[in-house]
Amino acid sequence: QVQLVESGGGLVQPGKSLTLSCTSSGFTLAWRATGWFRQAPGKEREGVSCISATADTTYYADFVKGRFTISRANARNTVDLQMNSLEPEDTAVYYCYANVGGANVWGKGTLVTVSS
Repeated sequence: QVQLVESGGGLVQPGKSLTLSCTSSGFTLAWRATGWFRQAPGKEREGVSCISATADTTYYADFVKGRFTISRANARNTVDLQMNSLEPEDTAVYYCYANVGGANVWGKGTLVTVSS
């Protein structure tokens, strides 16, 4: 079965860091464009970051530039999102996606709550 699973979410204080991981089953993440979206309560889902299949190109939404870093760890079959200097506005469910055969496969999300 083709699926993605996110992990690493939780409750964190403002200014702290958190790393989310996305791993797959039924296929490998290596050589596939992969990225993260998020959806805050009452808001639409928005793109956060993505990384190309060859990992030579990355994209970051303006609201996370300089704070978040996306990376691949092919040996672990994961795509990670390092989140630094977290703000309450970063509170959301974070979803991983990967392009598989021209279609995007989505995970079920992991909740990140930034609060003191």
